[in-house]
Parts: sequence; C-alpha cells; structure tokens
Amino acid sequence: MPQFPDITHHGAVDGVTGSCHEFHINSDNSVLIDCGVFQGGEQSRNGAKSTQQQIDFSIDTVRALLVTHVHIDHVGRIPYLLAAGFTGPIFCTEPSAMLLPLVLEDAVKIGFGRNRKLIEAVLGKLKKQIRAVPYKTWQRVEINSDKLDIRFQRAGHILGSSYIECRTQSNGKKRITVFSGDLGAPHAPLLPNPQPPRKADTVVIESTYGNRNHEGRKERKDKLRKVIQHALKNGGVVMIPAFSIGRTQELLYELEDIIFKLRGKPVNKDLHWDKLPIIVDSPLAARFTNVYRKLRGFWDAEARAKVNSERHPLAFDQLITIDSHKEHLRLVNQLKSNNYPCIVLAASGMCAGGRIMNYLKALIENPVNDILFVGYQAKGTPGRDIQNYGPKGGYVELDEKRCSIGARVTSLGGYSAHAGREDLIRFINRIPDLPQQVRIVHGDADAKASLQNALENIAIERNSQMEVIIP
Repeated sequence: MPQFPDITHHGAVDGVTGSCHEFHINSDNSVLIDCGVFQGGEQSRNGAKSTQQQIDFSIDTVRALLVTHVHIDHVGRIPYLLAAGFTGPIFCTEPSAMLLPLVLEDAVKIGFGRNRKLIEAVLGKLKKQIRAVPYKTWQRVEINSDKLDIRFQRAGHILGSSYIECRTQSNGKKRITVFSGDLGAPHAPLLPNPQPPRKADTVVIESTYGNRNHEGRKERKDKLRKVIQHALKNGGVVMIPAFSIGRTQELLYELEDIIFKLRGKPVNKDLHWDKLPIIVDSPLAARFTNVYRKLRGFWDAEARAKVNSERHPLAFDQLITIDSHKEHLRLVNQLKSNNYPCIVLAASGMCAGGRIMNYLKALIENPVNDILFVGYQAKGTPGRDIQNYGPKGGYVELDEKRCSIGARVTSLGGYSAHAGREDLIRFINRIPDLPQQVRIVHGDADAKASLQNALENIAIERNSQMEVIIP
C-alpha cells in the first residue's frame, strides 16, 4: 500500500522532455505538476512518443494542474489534458498566466491544425481555468477532506518560472514537497537568482546539467562576443536556434550590452557593431518579447536600472523582427544567394521544426556561416546531430534531406537557462535541514547518476539520512 503523499512520474524520467508529475494527496485526490510534450526520440514510460502526445494515464483523481513555467516541454500537452476531460483549475504565477495562452495557441496550431474555431474553443476553456498566484503567497487548493497549500517561488529559468512548494496535512502530520521545475543559473540576464526553500521533506529536482557546470556570466558574454567576431570575419551568417521564450530575450539583452560597449568599433573591415543586424525571425518570439517588456516589474534590479538610464535591452536600434512567412522566405533566399553578415535568432531551439529549419537547409553547407547553440539539445533532435557531427564534417537529416555540415558549429553551455551541476547541488545543500528524500528527474542517465553521487556525498558530509533516488 502506498504511503501518502506519493508521487507518480508520467514524463521527464527517461530524458529531459515531457515533464509531468502526479502528486497524490490520498488515494482519491491528486494534482499534476506540469504537462509537457515529448521531443526528439524521448517518450513516456507508457510508450507515448513525441508523435503521440495524448494523455496516456488516468486523470480520474486529478483535481488541479500546477505549472512551473511555460516552456513547451512542461505545458505542451495541456490541450490534450483538456480534451481528455480535465476541468480543474490551472495554477501558475502571474507572468506565466499572461504567457501560457500565447504558448498554447502556437501548440494548438501545430497539434490540432489551424481551425480557428477549434483554437478559440481550446484557448477559451484554458483562460477560464487559469488561476494566477503571486510569488511567495500560499494558495489553498481544494482537495476534499485533506489540505493542500501551494506556493510559487522564483526559479530564475524564464520569466514567470517557479519551483513549487506543496504543503500537505494528513492525519495531523504536515509535510512539504518541492517540485523544482527547471532551475535557472545564478546571475542570468533579466531574472533574480533562485533561492532554495527553507524547509522540504521531499524534493523532486531536475538534472539537465547534473554532470556539467557553466561558465560565469562575464566569461560566457566574452565568449559570445568572441564567437560572433570570429564568425563574422568572413561575412557569414550566425544562426542561433533559440526557444521563443526565455533564451531569445536573454540573448537580446546580452547582445544589446555587447553592442553598447563596442559602439563605434569594427566587427570586421566592412561593418561596425552599431550597424550589425540582429534578426529575430519568429512571430511568437516577438510577441513574447513584447510581453517581457510589459512585465519589466518582474525583471531584476540590473535590467530595470538599464531601462531607467534610457537604454532599451529588448528594443534596440539594430533589432529587426521578421513577421510574415513571405518576409521570412525572402530573407532566407537573400542570405543564401548573397551572404551578408548578421545574427539570426529563430525557433526552434533544438532544430526540431520552426523557421530555423529553412535557414539551416539554405546555409548549413556553406563554410562561411556559423551555427551557435546556446541551449541543451535532446537526443534524437537535429540539433543534437548537428552538435555531434558538425565538428567532424558530418551530415544531418533536415526534413528528410541529407545536408552536409559545412558551417562551423559552436556550443556555449553557459547560456543555458538551466542550472549547472554546482547550482543544483547548492540548491539542495542550502536547505537548512536536508530533505528526507530527493528524487532526480529531467536528465540523461549520466547526468542523473552524477548528481545522485554528489548529493549522496553531501548527505554523508552532513550526517544526514537523506535518500537520493532516480525514479
């Protein structure tokens, strides 16, 4: 017989996508934490693949959905959850409440086609079920006889991201279970640093970079500048596959700062930094960037200070937004026939669809161009193949076409929105009394094993009985 509260993992246990965890308050009542899509070659333990996103578990006891943040691998299956009959509240932070309909409108178009009536029906239902909760505020979730209170704390991953504290009381016993969602690296652009909880009995923690650390912010910004300078010497195009929300805005913030500090200086013999085009080719990213500007009250102090000094970190002069598909195709063809030095940010971040695919197909074979990865590439995605085989002069399949990788391929791990190994360890180690249990999810096998080993050593050092498991 299970002891309550209990946890069932429906996703992100054999990889880094499809995050979905069911928190059982008792045998008749539970809540879901996230409900994301599977990407690349990953799938659920029930066999649901990235091409089959329907809900493959019973939702009879599910009373609410708690959303840590709005990346597609954490929320992309929500339309399928609604289609399966879920009518409960969807709790999230105030910024996430604004961003979630935008993310899911795009997901519905991909998964359900462009039937406007169907899209509006799904979004109308979604908006009725969303409940925005301020950070650091306990919120009661109605769970019949037992009590569940939840609290969102800043996770520093993307705007609106959180880890969630779940406080239960059953048979007179109180427990706090923490779901990390995706934790951000300290000193990320735009966002305040995540702070660990004061108390936790159980922590479910991500491990995307459980076996790797990132560079510091100064080092990664210097590396970004050097990569761009090296790439643009030959007058080529720097292609950056970037998620529409989070990564794109952070990169724009950093690029504005580089351009501001190097204004008047040459990128190469024909171009100055002040004139370097920064192209965002993603209508969705442009919409998210506008929302980011509106939500500047949630930015960190450094970013707000720049705005107060009349700088515009997300709306500077060199920034060009490509909206229509016609404009997009025209630019791709123009760059293919007549390279012009520029930086192009386009989705998707793992090269598994989106407008970046047309740029890659047109430009990947030309050695004057560069591909710059700034985020994690899941197994089975074209991004992972380009990352693995590009430096070896290999090839990649793009829309069933074999393309030789002539462009230079560079990865900047420091620009991941995920916490590095030491950041994850610190998140646990700074909890005053170590949890009774840590459950490691959302990572490849070696990353999870490495983090498990490190946390077990922490437990030994602190003379704790903390159990560290990989579900």
